[in-house]
Amino acid sequence: MTYSWFKASIAVASVLACGTSSAAEPIGTDVLRFGVVNQRSPQLMAQYWNPILDYIGRKSGVALELRIGKAAPDTTALAVRGELDFFYTNHLFSVERDRLGWRVFARGAGEPIRGELVVAESSAIGSLADLKGKGVVFPSPEAFVGYWLPMDALLAAGVQVKPLFAGNQEGAIAQLRAGTAAAAGVNAKVAAEYAKREALRYRAIWSSEPYLDLALMAHPRVPSASVDAVRAAFVRMSEDAEGLRILEASAALVQQRPPFGFVAAENKDYENYRRFYRTTLVRPVAN
Repeated sequence: MTYSWFKASIAVASVLACGTSSAAEPIGTDVLRFGVVNQRSPQLMAQYWNPILDYIGRKSGVALELRIGKAAPDTTALAVRGELDFFYTNHLFSVERDRLGWRVFARGAGEPIRGELVVAESSAIGSLADLKGKGVVFPSPEAFVGYWLPMDALLAAGVQVKPLFAGNQEGAIAQLRAGTAAAAGVNAKVAAEYAKREALRYRAIWSSEPYLDLALMAHPRVPSASVDAVRAAFVRMSEDAEGLRILEASAALVQQRPPFGFVAAENKDYENYRRFYRTTLVRPVAN
């Protein structure tokens, strides 16, 4: 499976020594690469994340540049190859990728996320068995809640479907809306936000157990001082008037519901992801 490449970037200027008191002293001169797993279009992701990373760079003193691919496999491949320094994702908890040494330092605030299989509200499909032999669209072969969880449920139920891949979460929902697939595997939270924004009516025929939202992770080569500074800036962002305004503006772009911001987290918080990967019936799809 191939996807064309897209890069959206922002170079966050290093804070000058004569800067305002609200800015941190720069920790280093290198610009660190910050990846975000694809849930929406690259353009919308850039609109959402660039103001956040500008704020984090100013508050932490760590210059950050947004790096995203056209689809999740592209962005995740950057992380696996070591071409990212930070990654906002839940794609690095498989047995093989866990060995790469990426470490969790924070996560998105709010309720856990769930995988869902959804159909149009008017669809006659009411159960997993009704999907046998039908086309089901997923964000990508990398999507944990949008592909791995629902596909595992289908395989456990003995239901074979025709998998289709849209590139990101919202792309999968758009294909369902267009009628090109009988059902879509989605992140329940992203689907609800899209439906509110686009006035889409749908219903879920299957839902997974809850999993913590995406993790903010650091490559093992990133100095602890830089990780600590970035963590502090993310965790405090919603408590700062400027930070909260930025978070609210980004949330408005996608109809995201509060609470906004990030909370501290660590590797052990994501153990149920690792348990899933050790027992799943799903096998990786070649990109």
